[in-house]
Amino acid sequence: MNKRIEKMAENRAKLIVAAREAFADKGYSAASMDDITSAVGLTRGALYHNFGDKRGLLAAVVDQIDSEMALYAQNVGAQAADEWEGLLAEGTAYIEKALEPEIQRIVLLDGPAVLGDPSQWPSQNSCLQTTKQTVEGLISRGTLKNIDSEAAARLLNGAALNAALWVAASPTPKDVLPHAIEAFQALASGLLKKPV
Repeated sequence: MNKRIEKMAENRAKLIVAAREAFADKGYSAASMDDITSAVGLTRGALYHNFGDKRGLLAAVVDQIDSEMALYAQNVGAQAADEWEGLLAEGTAYIEKALEPEIQRIVLLDGPAVLGDPSQWPSQNSCLQTTKQTVEGLISRGTLKNIDSEAAARLLNGAALNAALWVAASPTPKDVLPHAIEAFQALASGLLKKPV
């Protein structure tokens, strides 16, 4: 990689780190582009060059955090006793992340308000493909009903995402969390060939 490309990647990474901190601390609207760029010794030009505008920078931060959430949830799911329990654990872990202040503010509150429908975000699309593969495997092994795998994956992911959005927006997230998880697991269990 040449020096110019390395420098651009370095600047991009610095801006994401600074923006992540500013958005978590102050929220998207109150975080100024000048504060973000000066925190890492860069100019607005560097921000515009790398992200187009402040909204583009938020999209990059949301993508990073949402991808981290998905990876965390997948790791939790991978520790479960079987693939079905793993799928439930993954969704539950994603919902539980809604209690983390940085995730609440950036991904679940400011993200949808500024970037629109979270189900259309690239990070969510990647998560959908992983869930679809898991669902296909569970259908082929007879664990789940023989239904359309994409529909089931979209509904499972949508339920987990909406549960997390509900928890984050609630005035009492810790009180709402167990209800959101219980409902998510009950809905998901409806896909089982032989319900528990």
